[in-house]
Amino acid sequence: MVLWILLALGLYMVSVYAPAALYLPTEGLMRHLGARDSLPDADAVTGRARRAHANLMENMPIFVTLAILSMIVTTADTALALLGAKVFVIARAAYLPAYISGIPGLRSACYTVGLVGCGAMAWSLI
Repeated sequence: MVLWILLALGLYMVSVYAPAALYLPTEGLMRHLGARDSLPDADAVTGRARRAHANLMENMPIFVTLAILSMIVTTADTALALLGAKVFVIARAAYLPAYISGIPGLRSACYTVGLVGCGAMAWSLI
């Protein structure tokens, strides 16, 4: 389970830097080295990257809490919890490019699969 928590945190870090990485080609390195007090308006792709990160920020506390509980609660079905963690991380890894690409329905499908993974983790605690 620790591996999947670490992978989720790595994915979180990727989502933190994705919007800035998308700004870099258009704004240049010197603008990124400064305080970035005034960022340009986000284009559609950068805006999607920001919203994908915000969505992951909302879901990470739930995932991490369920993952830690599945390691602490002695009656938890660890196999189901581990499967749920794998499903969550893989779905969320697909979520970021799916959201950034803007393909209708794909983002929602990835989100739903990740939510099912969290549901499995919660179910493993019952």
